[in-house]
Amino acid sequence: MALSLAVSPCPNDTFVFHALIHGLVDGAPEIDLTFADVDVTNTAAERGEFDLVKVSYAALPWLLDKYELLHCGGALGRGCGPLVLTREPRADLTGATVAVPGDRTTAYLLMRLWSEGKPPAKIEVVPFHQIMPGVADGTYDAGLVIHEARFTYQRYGLTALADLGEWWEADTGLPIPLGAILARKGTVDPAQATEWIRESLRKGWLDTAASQEFILANAQEMEPAVVKQHIELYVNEFTLELGKDGLAAADALLGRAAAAGLTPAVPSLIS
Repeated sequence: MALSLAVSPCPNDTFVFHALIHGLVDGAPEIDLTFADVDVTNTAAERGEFDLVKVSYAALPWLLDKYELLHCGGALGRGCGPLVLTREPRADLTGATVAVPGDRTTAYLLMRLWSEGKPPAKIEVVPFHQIMPGVADGTYDAGLVIHEARFTYQRYGLTALADLGEWWEADTGLPIPLGAILARKGTVDPAQATEWIRESLRKGWLDTAASQEFILANAQEMEPAVVKQHIELYVNEFTLELGKDGLAAADALLGRAAAAGLTPAVPSLIS
């Protein structure tokens, strides 16, 4: 029986899961793949729609009753945080209309924590590819962006009001927890799934050329140089193993969010 997997078409996900998706991991089941933006997978996971799914760490409080967090395959790191972009210089987001990629994304949660006391006037959830053009043409006063936008936002004449990763790291000393991989309880053995994903990642690192065609075909018109930067930044030691720092980062994010009344409280992820 095929295992349903939902990830984004972003290069870090297609790199990590290439071997698993293509039947190159010994002992792993056939994969029924769905590509979707993280705002879609956050909502779908709440309905229990996928066996393995990439979601935002910020969405975990609504998902851990149905899913178990895997300690591999996700997106954490340093120097890779979301950016708050503007066209015109401004000191903060007071009174601003801000385009965000989802209301349960880690990026949005970080922005809410960062802007506490000086919140924007209005939030609009917008497909990711529309955010930078919308800020550039004045539709929005600011935009919250992730991933490859770190390398391309200057092309739109935009400036970074805040690097939320830098803010988070300076405040906590921890990496920034962005995307998590979850396994549906009662359907997927977490230990097995962890080994499948780790083996897929190892194969990706061992032969980077093998996945290039697949990655570029799904990279939403990203040029190869940007794709390479993207993978090098978001596929790292935390992708292979969350470890103590990765789990501490997730705990810190969810603990602060609950303390601020932004999400339900969850038990510590550190066993």
